[in-house]
Amino acid sequence: MRALVLGLVAMTAQAPVKPPPPAELRAGKNLIPTAVYAEAEDQKLLAAEAIRRGLEKDPSAQRRLAAARERILGDILLEQSVGKAVNEASITGLYQGSVGLRNYARLLEQEALPAVAGNTVIWVAMVVAVTIALSLGLAQLLNESFPGRRLVRWALIVPWAASLIMTSKLFVWLYDYYFGLINRALVAAGVLRAPVDWLGDDRAVMGAMIAVGVFVSLPFTTYVLLAGLETIPGEVYEAARVDGASGWRAYRGITLPLLRPALLVAAVLNLIYVFNSFPIVWTLNDRNPGFAHDTMITYMYKIAFKSALRDVGLAAALGVVNVALILIAVLAYLKVAWVREEPA
Repeated sequence: MRALVLGLVAMTAQAPVKPPPPAELRAGKNLIPTAVYAEAEDQKLLAAEAIRRGLEKDPSAQRRLAAARERILGDILLEQSVGKAVNEASITGLYQGSVGLRNYARLLEQEALPAVAGNTVIWVAMVVAVTIALSLGLAQLLNESFPGRRLVRWALIVPWAASLIMTSKLFVWLYDYYFGLINRALVAAGVLRAPVDWLGDDRAVMGAMIAVGVFVSLPFTTYVLLAGLETIPGEVYEAARVDGASGWRAYRGITLPLLRPALLVAAVLNLIYVFNSFPIVWTLNDRNPGFAHDTMITYMYKIAFKSALRDVGLAAALGVVNVALILIAVLAYLKVAWVREEPA
């Protein structure tokens, strides 16, 4: 036995020892030279350029690419939303048979639907209207020359660049009943006698959500309107001053009409973004039971995953309705606000 043990020890001592990995590998560094990466990137760019030139020279290739794109989008839209809306599926997405339009009929029977639809109208209308009104003033201010203007423009982009979940969670802490800075500041200033449960009181929840929605929508809308203001030539205002128009009269008669295309873009995009805004409503309202403060987007999610219904088909039917509502709202706004050229 002793000889066997000594033999195993000797074999182990003679076995080659694997060298430790170099410091670069232990540190997680990539050992491939930078030149290789640069060459690979150049090859990718050349391939993309060759594909683009090939498509330009071959109209049939363009048609095939367009057909493939339409097929992909059509499959996603029809199969994943419209298709599921007329089928019955389990919570895991397992197909359980066709139900026709029964999901839409059941959707109309939901008691919470009228309240949720009303919440959505208030949420979208107030956020879009207040955002555009404040953005007009901010854009006009940032269009003027003053010390530190560039720094203010940079700072304005922060709420838009930050994550919506992060911003919403920050406001959850600011709105906190016991430790929130908003309650402390308002009570200390004498505006409130006692703290307000901003996210728990039914009278305050919608206003608190609208304030956050406006806060995160202001930067984008302000920059769109600021871009529109910078396209207005200064000679127009000089001519107006010669004619005796200044101040509010010049703003109403010159700035607003020339700013209408930018206003149209800002309003339509905000309408879509605010309607589809899930993180703000969900993060601020997740502790409240039921559907009293939900919008159509969070209501759709709860129907599928968080309520007693757990009905994917019903949620898909509501998703189709949401898309239709967005299209109707955008088309109606464009119908009313579209600037048509006057006939010569």
